[in-house]
Amino acid sequence: MAPAAFDAEAGAANGNGASHSAKPSTAAGAPGADAGAAFVLESKGTWWHAGFHLTTAIVGPTVLTLPYALRGMGWAMGLTLLSVMAAVTFYEYSLMSRVLDHCEARGRRHIRFRELAADVLGSGWMFYFVITVQTAINTGVSIGSILLAADCLEIMYTSLAPHGPLKLYHFIIIVAVVLAFLSQLPSFHSLRHINFVSLLLSLGYTILVAAACIRAGLSKNVPPKDYSLSSSKSEQMFDAFLSISILASVFGNGILPEIQATLAPPAAGKMMKALVLCYSVIIFTFFLSSITGYWAFGSHVQSNVLKSLMPDSGPALAPTWLLGVAVLFVLLQLLAIGLVYSQVAYEIMEKTSADASQDRFSRRNLVPRLLLRTLYLAFCAFMAAMLPFFGDIVGVVGAVGFIPLDFVLPVLMYNMALAPPRRSPVFLANTAVMVLFAGVGVIGAFASIRKLVLDAGQFKLFSNNVVD
Repeated sequence: MAPAAFDAEAGAANGNGASHSAKPSTAAGAPGADAGAAFVLESKGTWWHAGFHLTTAIVGPTVLTLPYALRGMGWAMGLTLLSVMAAVTFYEYSLMSRVLDHCEARGRRHIRFRELAADVLGSGWMFYFVITVQTAINTGVSIGSILLAADCLEIMYTSLAPHGPLKLYHFIIIVAVVLAFLSQLPSFHSLRHINFVSLLLSLGYTILVAAACIRAGLSKNVPPKDYSLSSSKSEQMFDAFLSISILASVFGNGILPEIQATLAPPAAGKMMKALVLCYSVIIFTFFLSSITGYWAFGSHVQSNVLKSLMPDSGPALAPTWLLGVAVLFVLLQLLAIGLVYSQVAYEIMEKTSADASQDRFSRRNLVPRLLLRTLYLAFCAFMAAMLPFFGDIVGVVGAVGFIPLDFVLPVLMYNMALAPPRRSPVFLANTAVMVLFAGVGVIGAFASIRKLVLDAGQFKLFSNNVVD
């Protein structure tokens, strides 16, 4: 059975109506706290700190794939679905925060997604489902961050030394070493300053890339603008669902409970302010990059609009200094993203490897932390070097991971925990969202797997090039 707090509410979810004593979920600093809670998920932050964490978890270089997502749907449907996805995810995250506040008000403050799901849904297997999906997502994003950061370094290197001896795996090692050093920051809360800089970086490269796209769109060197969709109806359908999977991955994070855990108690109401801060950045960056990138390149836009600005043949469509600064900003933010998504892995490792009764910087806790975090990043770096086509795999992980955690479970847990009347608009809307996105997840996963199969001919282990 999952180590969650099962009380009368959870018993009712099981259908047995049995009454259990309300056992608080262990929080950081509480008597008997485990090391994962006390060290990694320490609760000291303010709402704006949570906003910085949340923005880094959602607003990343994936915004540069949004013009490609619009390519699969066209102007009207693309912008409509982008708006709908923004509204739905804000609603979903606000519901999850309300469920966390609801549990905290009843003496059970949950600081882990897996324990929240197991408690509210009253099922031990849900604990293992969430931890498995979370681990897949977080490890996948960590691998992808290392790979893309190394790709940024390689782009800058080849522009300065086109025939230099360094290969992609050299840059992967460099990125992994930097992350191994930064990973020794002991807690999620200790990343608050890094994540504030990350927020500024996301604004910076979005503005730079948008300016570059506008300049390119007005240039004579840009390909003729064509916004038409595929002539094949089946191809249109697959492209549309692949675009929906991209949107789900871009808006997903899968770690909102862990981010809310960084708030100093009581946390009630603070996460809504963090969400408003985060979505203010989201609205600006997502729509600006989507509109300018798709307008400039139309159906010729590549999966990363930076690639469209730096075509393989012909001159770059933006000033070299602008592209260089944008790539540098992307590189620096990828380091922050890698740190954020590693926190759940670190929390899991330190829950069993560290001793909460001793100081976090004691030799007893410092040595295991240094060893385990370095080994974790070494594994991620090895996978990044071995699988430089990881972008296609992340698409599948996004469809089967982010959708259940960020689109299905929040509305299900709200209906279970706060129990709105079954015929109320809220209950019916939540049920409709849950069913709709469960179906979208299945179809999106199929579309992502299809793209993986179609691109399989380009895959080569330990290749020096990242497959687009």
